[in-house]
Amino acid sequence: MKTSATLPDIQTERDIKTLVDTLCHKATNDTLLGASFGAAARIHWPHYLTTQYRYWSSTLLGHGSTEGEPLPEQVALPRSGQHIQHWLNIFSSTIEEHFSGSKAEEAKQLAKQLATRLSATRSRELPVD
Repeated sequence: MKTSATLPDIQTERDIKTLVDTLCHKATNDTLLGASFGAAARIHWPHYLTTQYRYWSSTLLGHGSTEGEPLPEQVALPRSGQHIQHWLNIFSSTIEEHFSGSKAEEAKQLAKQLATRLSATRSRELPVD
């Protein structure tokens, strides 16, 4: 396994695809998040992936626009603080396994902001599991 000193930073569309695909694979196979992500995969997966690629590419690389939400409401994603924190942990570990550098750190900070926003939004709209 590469150490953080030898890992690349997030620099290309391919890096974005690696991040998103790895995160989604982990979440789909996770005991806590798997059911939600599995349901999303059957219904909205292509749209969800495209939205994720576009969002992270725009946000981290400055490519395209941030049109659309990175965690759209129609996709049944984390519903409680526990789920959101778990998603954030998976996101951070995915970054740390594949990337190191300023963009990798920026991605983790953006994920924290998303988790905070999602937690606030979901706590108003959905009961806590």
